[in-house]
Amino acid sequence: MSEFSEKEWKKALTSILEELDDPQYKKMLEYLERIPKGQKMEGSKEKMPKTIIEYYGFSESVSEINDAMNQVPRRDCAVQDLLSPFVNKLREENEKQSKGKKRKHESDSELKDKNQKPAAGFKKNNVKSDSESSDEEEDSAADQHKNCKPVEERKNQTWRKTINDLNTGGDLGQKAITVRVVQKSVLRSYQTQEKVEKLFFYLVVADETGSIKMMVYGKEHYQKIIENHSYLFKNVILEKSGYFHEKMIKVIEYSTVSRMSDVDVPEEMKLDAQRLIYRQNPVHSITKAKEFAKKTTLTTVSVKGKVMNIGSVTPVILKSTQEKKERQDFTLKDDTDEIRISLWGEDINQFRGISDGDLVEVTNTKTKCYFETVSLNSTDFTRIFRVQSAAAQPVKIEIISITSANKKETNLEAVFEGELQAFVVSSKHLAKAFGVKLGCDFEENLLQIKPLSAKAEIQGSKINKIRAG
Repeated sequence: MSEFSEKEWKKALTSILEELDDPQYKKMLEYLERIPKGQKMEGSKEKMPKTIIEYYGFSESVSEINDAMNQVPRRDCAVQDLLSPFVNKLREENEKQSKGKKRKHESDSELKDKNQKPAAGFKKNNVKSDSESSDEEEDSAADQHKNCKPVEERKNQTWRKTINDLNTGGDLGQKAITVRVVQKSVLRSYQTQEKVEKLFFYLVVADETGSIKMMVYGKEHYQKIIENHSYLFKNVILEKSGYFHEKMIKVIEYSTVSRMSDVDVPEEMKLDAQRLIYRQNPVHSITKAKEFAKKTTLTTVSVKGKVMNIGSVTPVILKSTQEKKERQDFTLKDDTDEIRISLWGEDINQFRGISDGDLVEVTNTKTKCYFETVSLNSTDFTRIFRVQSAAAQPVKIEIISITSANKKETNLEAVFEGELQAFVVSSKHLAKAFGVKLGCDFEENLLQIKPLSAKAEIQGSKINKIRAG
């Protein structure tokens, strides 16, 4: 690897080992079988880079450490930003050597064919002369060019790889991919070992041959990459990841992302891509989802039903990481049962605009069984689809309490069909219905009216129209 010296690799390797905690470091050493056990036990982290290079050599140690980081695993930016330049350079050199061997083989084959050509004037039986076959060859070549033009174009673009190449076992190496962004997730966050918050998001991209998922790090990339635009990606990492162990491309700090003219993507590829980022499990009844949870752990299920009892967004401290996250709970009910669902972090944004009574499909949730109670939690792959809005219906309600009120809207609790239910209504409509002026005493003056009975048109938890009576 002429562009990198052994000294530079040793420095990068030292930094990589410093990023590993004790269990990760021990697991890495177990993977390096060529190093004697005694040297592993006696050597310190500071001396281990030198030992690794001594036993594996410059190039092979890069390959071994890359494999070890996949096993540990440490595929985060803190490690990959240090490792990737050396891995990419190693792949590039291996490709050059492979191409050199291929060219030599082709040259030897051409020489062999040349030596085996028939002597001048010799004509085999059933072999047409040049003049007899020239027209047919031209027609055949024209037909082949017409029918296989996209294939030929791809062959000529030796600087890139198609998604089909990657999905069928190919490696990206130093090649680029040119794709159209079909879908883009929200920006998410995670914490490193040093409690530093890092940002990432998901993409689904497609070209003329297929679709694949990307995990992209950094807010800068998030702002730059726009859905339905086309980009060239280079210096990225291809690996298996996620719940479904699918192939995924990782775009890191050193990756090149540049805008390009639109990539033509067949309609069927767009449909496949749209299903890829939030690949759905079959939709099960809530009773079936609860049965799965009691039989095994960490089951992912998709369910559909009517939304009820939407809770407020509350901050929660996670016991495992002490990380602070927001959570919102709601109940989902179908014909078989009902279940509590918790949305975490950015998944709460998907729930905006959904009301009690809406029919929704909630995909790829993780089951949780606590004693005999089963609930569902959102995951990175959860998606919420509103299947049908709640129908508007005329009802009679009695307002019991005011949860909060401002000039724009009022949240209240009212009795509806014998049950206490939360509603939201325009403060302007509410004030007009009961003849109360909007102002600092609006809430107080409203509660002085007894009874606060009303005829209303409700749609889920929203009151569209209201009048006293």
